[in-house]
Amino acid sequence: MNKVICYPRCCTPKYYSDDDYYFEMFTVPEQKINNVGHVGVQLFKELRKSKIAPTVEALDFTIIAMAVVAADKAVLRKKSADGWTRKIELCIYLHDAPKWRQEKRKLEEMLRFLSGDFWVLNINALPESLVPQKKYDLRQQDCICLLSGGMDSLVGAIDLHEEGRNPLFVSQTVRGDAEHQREYAMQFGINNLCQWSNNIKKKGESEISTRARSMVFFAFALLASCGIDCNAQGRKELFVPENGYISLNMPLDPLRTGSLSTKTTHPVYMKAMQEIWNDVGINIDFVLPYKYKTKGEVLMDCKNQDLMKKLIFGSTSCGKYQRKLQHCGVCVPCLVRRAAFLKNNLCDVTEGGYFKENLQCSYSKDVAAAALAVVQLKKNGIESLVKGMLSFAKGEERNLYLGVIERGGLEIGALLREHSVI
Repeated sequence: MNKVICYPRCCTPKYYSDDDYYFEMFTVPEQKINNVGHVGVQLFKELRKSKIAPTVEALDFTIIAMAVVAADKAVLRKKSADGWTRKIELCIYLHDAPKWRQEKRKLEEMLRFLSGDFWVLNINALPESLVPQKKYDLRQQDCICLLSGGMDSLVGAIDLHEEGRNPLFVSQTVRGDAEHQREYAMQFGINNLCQWSNNIKKKGESEISTRARSMVFFAFALLASCGIDCNAQGRKELFVPENGYISLNMPLDPLRTGSLSTKTTHPVYMKAMQEIWNDVGINIDFVLPYKYKTKGEVLMDCKNQDLMKKLIFGSTSCGKYQRKLQHCGVCVPCLVRRAAFLKNNLCDVTEGGYFKENLQCSYSKDVAAAALAVVQLKKNGIESLVKGMLSFAKGEERNLYLGVIERGGLEIGALLREHSVI
């Protein structure tokens, strides 16, 4: 069992074990020890700048999310028994510890699904409040919308604006995406973007799989929601613009099952988080407007085609973009992106181009797996691909998910044929 302790300055440990990982939250630790890092050191400054006054529940969930992502980076998968699955004991300090202890099992199960690891949460009570006391006037925005800098989030922003909505956008500051995030938000107004960073720092090697990374994105959205008013039903809406094919992220081959495929907006994960938030009194509804659409369909149905075509090629899709600040062209997200442009008969002039333009000449495990899946889809039908991957869905919902997987596979198939891969 790998132990990770995340604590604010008021809960600084009396001693540090060489076998454990430590992260000081919201401040840089005074102790210069190799296994002591920090997380969220800019958060309260960023909240003040955005004039957001967080609630206790929002700050507690943010502490959980930042601690989870810190642990996800600290504990290396290659050191686990099977080279992937980890056992992580995470110690955290919360304002309303009793309330969150009632959610302990649900949180652990959600994290098990999200990262593929076994999690044990130790929830301790904070001895003093970390909640800022300064209050601000509520903003005029009427909903929250994630704005990652990707294609779907850009279309989501466009569609909300065309519907007459006034969203407050939320972004994680990411190298290479930050400028486009600001550019996109400015298309729809001013003072409408909360662009924050988790600032995780640790010494030594970090785990790069980061399956739990989306938790901080949702925590930031929750913090931002503290700056807007409720609707007539006493709730707030959080829009998650992600196409259904990527949300489901169905494994293209048997070697990618379980957490080997990311689940950052998977329906099971979204449902689990919605239940937990409801339990603790967070009155926010997740809205996934494109959960039954492919990426090609998201582009096709965009409600302002001119603006979409003007901005879309600056968006980021690549799963490996941070390595070279260029789309690789051959990972699954890149294939889905390129297929979406092809479906819409758009000449793909993605900024910076693709590191590997020609799919036929570029050896890629993802391209090979996609080709195998497309051939199997054509030969044996969609059920042969899905197998038990949709066991969480029943009836009409399952049929809708089947449809989006099949149509997404056909989009990728058209791209592969265009490049003479199949």
